[in-house]
Amino acid sequence: MLNFEENAFRKGYSAIAGVDEAGRGPLAGPVVSAAVILPKNFPVSGIADSKKLTPKKREYLYDRIYEHAVSVGIGIVDAPEIDRINILRAALLSMSFAVQNLSPQPDYLLIDGAFEIPSDIPQQPLIHGDSLSLSVAAASVIAKVSRDRLMARYDSDYPQFGFAVHKGYPTRAHKEAIRKFGRCPIHRLTFKGVKA
Repeated sequence: MLNFEENAFRKGYSAIAGVDEAGRGPLAGPVVSAAVILPKNFPVSGIADSKKLTPKKREYLYDRIYEHAVSVGIGIVDAPEIDRINILRAALLSMSFAVQNLSPQPDYLLIDGAFEIPSDIPQQPLIHGDSLSLSVAAASVIAKVSRDRLMARYDSDYPQFGFAVHKGYPTRAHKEAIRKFGRCPIHRLTFKGVKA
């Protein structure tokens, strides 16, 4: 999973960041992105697409990535902005924020997905990048755990919706709660299942 990083190193780049997001599909909550620069001798094994890992494994790897990464940046775009500009643009914007929050700044980006992000830094979109690049996989873990922790905090504000369990995704229980209690401030009003 280091082929894309090694290709970038061969081209003369020295600080390669993997970038990924979590939370495009939920009916509530923000989209959260992470950007991660790993050292060349990154010692942690077991990192993969966050969707293929158990919550316990993600939490473990989250701590190990923070422990060993050169830099980690987080970017968040909230539900009202998602409604205003649409989820694709919000996801790309959150990835751009994550990159801006890296220190030191990268000189090359590996982006999960088919689209470039708003940035002047040279970049390469990778479809299924979280399965192809270690840096992107690390970013997927950071983004997923960060968003899950945010949704658990929102659960204490809006306990009737069960955000700690389903994280805002359109489960049957979540949709039933919307029908029963209406919408709350973190619901995405333009999403099917909420606007109706």
